[in-house]
Amino acid sequence: MVSAAERYIRLGLHLGRLDGEMVDAYFGPPELAASVEAEPRVEPSTLASTAEVLLDELEDGWLRDQVVALRTYVGVLAGESRSYADEVEGCYGVRPAYTAEGVFTAAHAQLEELLPGDGPLAERLERWERSTDVPAGRVESTVAAVVAEARAWTSDLLDLPTGEGVEVEIVRDEPWLAFCHYLGAFRSRISINLDLPLSAPELLRLTMHETYPGHHAERSTKDALLVRDQGILEESLVLVPTPQSLVSEGIAKLAPSIVLASDRGNTLASILRGSGIDLDLPNALSVERAGEPLSWAVVNAALLLHEDGASDAEARAYLERWALLTPGLATHLVRFLNEPASRTYAITYAAGRELCDAYVAAEPGGFRRLLTEQVRVGDLLKHRSWACPPAERHAN
Repeated sequence: MVSAAERYIRLGLHLGRLDGEMVDAYFGPPELAASVEAEPRVEPSTLASTAEVLLDELEDGWLRDQVVALRTYVGVLAGESRSYADEVEGCYGVRPAYTAEGVFTAAHAQLEELLPGDGPLAERLERWERSTDVPAGRVESTVAAVVAEARAWTSDLLDLPTGEGVEVEIVRDEPWLAFCHYLGAFRSRISINLDLPLSAPELLRLTMHETYPGHHAERSTKDALLVRDQGILEESLVLVPTPQSLVSEGIAKLAPSIVLASDRGNTLASILRGSGIDLDLPNALSVERAGEPLSWAVVNAALLLHEDGASDAEARAYLERWALLTPGLATHLVRFLNEPASRTYAITYAAGRELCDAYVAAEPGGFRRLLTEQVRVGDLLKHRSWACPPAERHAN
């Protein structure tokens, strides 16, 4: 009898044949992938029906959460009519709603106190960031040095698999700023996009987000502990439009803050001096904390685009005003929000970080558990950091 996990894997791999960007990684039995590849392509409506049959047989748990999300996404591909908010909630288990702009105004006020100089706040933030730009020719070597130090920090937290590691490449003309391609066998390729300037704080955040203790550390560790040691086959498939992604992005968004606030933070900052940059780490961390609520402005922009029918120009203007993005970065982000593979993905960054942060604060060894266990979005919601329900907190 075919297990529920294998049936899920087959559904996910068939989805990957319909939309090649939906399978972020697969490192399970190669014969299973070969079998799916040898079969005729399956229509989205057929996948939806197959997913419904599987759902009827599954008890509440991590795997059922994943199949609910898969069923939601293939339904969209099949032409089912549903709102953007319904699609996001069906995929990630968290419903998006507009964040009151007073939240952003309060964040702006904190940034006003932290950022020196005169002129509009967005311009001052841009000058502050550009003052620490890493020369393009030094990005790859600086990233490699940060990777080594962040890996050492992660090794103190947990046992990384023997033979794991990353390779770094520089790319351009991509809708994202960086990407971790998990290759299997505990190895990852990290792509850094240099379409836009990269400041020192951003380089630190992106590197740890994608490598240690972010995406690569999570994926390689779960490959070793969950897939290989415990035989949890479903963990060998990483599907984009699922709760798995929200938890993963939450881990990766939180990871740099945890490391930089540790005793290794100053060592990481000192690496940048080799590129001629003297980073004021305490100030950089204060600016980052003050600006965290602005990530919800990106969710607002996605809702404007996909719920309210706003134009790209309107979404860019919104991001420039409330998220304090430069025109170039706002344009880059609107492109990301319009990509079929990523248009619902914005919720994973804002909600993922906030929920993982609350979980780590409430659960002993919480960050290590996030990296090594199948933590559900429902587990995170039990510890949500906001005092009232999201629909009220993020009301217009």
